[in-house]
Amino acid sequence: MKMKLLAAAAAAALGATGASAAAIIGNGTIGLGVNDEGHLNLFGGPPSAGGTSAYGLRDLRTGYEATAPGCLCEGWGISDGTNGWAASVDTGGVSVGLVSFGATASTATSVTTAGGIFEVTHAFQPSASADLMEVIVTIKNISGAPVANTLYRRGMDWDVEPTPFSEYVTIGGTAAATAVIGAVDNGFCNVNPLAGCTPIVPGGVGDFVDLGPADHGANFDFSFGPLADGESVSFSIFYGASPTQIGAFNALNAVGAEVYSLGKSNDNLAGTLADRSVFIFGFKGVGGVVVPPGIPEPGTWAMLIAGFGMVGFAARRRRTMIATA
Repeated sequence: MKMKLLAAAAAAALGATGASAAAIIGNGTIGLGVNDEGHLNLFGGPPSAGGTSAYGLRDLRTGYEATAPGCLCEGWGISDGTNGWAASVDTGGVSVGLVSFGATASTATSVTTAGGIFEVTHAFQPSASADLMEVIVTIKNISGAPVANTLYRRGMDWDVEPTPFSEYVTIGGTAAATAVIGAVDNGFCNVNPLAGCTPIVPGGVGDFVDLGPADHGANFDFSFGPLADGESVSFSIFYGASPTQIGAFNALNAVGAEVYSLGKSNDNLAGTLADRSVFIFGFKGVGGVVVPPGIPEPGTWAMLIAGFGMVGFAARRRRTMIATA
């Protein structure tokens, strides 16, 4: 089992407002522990059903946690291709700078800067699905000059209760998403986009289904291309859970997600066990195909993606996977 590292984080304050006030927020179904810089996992709030003292991504119906047991490994990073910055409790690098943070019971907004080049806003809010919370990410070039390439990484260590450190992980949609330049099952990597990130389990690169059980996660790298001075690019991240795997796909479809990872405890391979949660990590606005509803596994989706024909083939050839060290 991979060694876990515990780290102290800012104390949570439900419905906190103002600067430097990490918060626990939710929509009544899904709860998130949000740090000032827009990454998850903090100490505070009620313990999980599995006894975890930290709060990251939680299904309020079952009380189970998915990201906070063990190391607080969830976060994001940004780069212009030359310099890189990161925001995470346990997997960070050169830190971003906090501009402001504010929260209500169901929303949170973090504004940060990275080296005077980017302003990054993470706006957390309820989504169109009760099973998912949405994060609208806006990256703005504030450098005074063009940026040649805008790279963003988001990664997490799946630790799905009641069997944290041993879960089945799925990643899907990356083959058709033109902004995705890398995806692996390693949630322990430095979230600076310039750092390497290799898979934990053989086969944990790109799209895969039910890999494990193992102590692993999901790490996604995106390239949003050049940004002129003052120009912005936006996309969405989703965090959540569903009682079933079919429900998870339905939730992803409802919000228009294109790329995703699912995390399941090692006693819930089929995603149908009562009193369990199928946890969800998804993205929208990354150049992919919307996840269809009700599919049992992403392999079924391959037939839909084939409809991209030569357009999709050409887009995939232009991308370079960066899942090497």
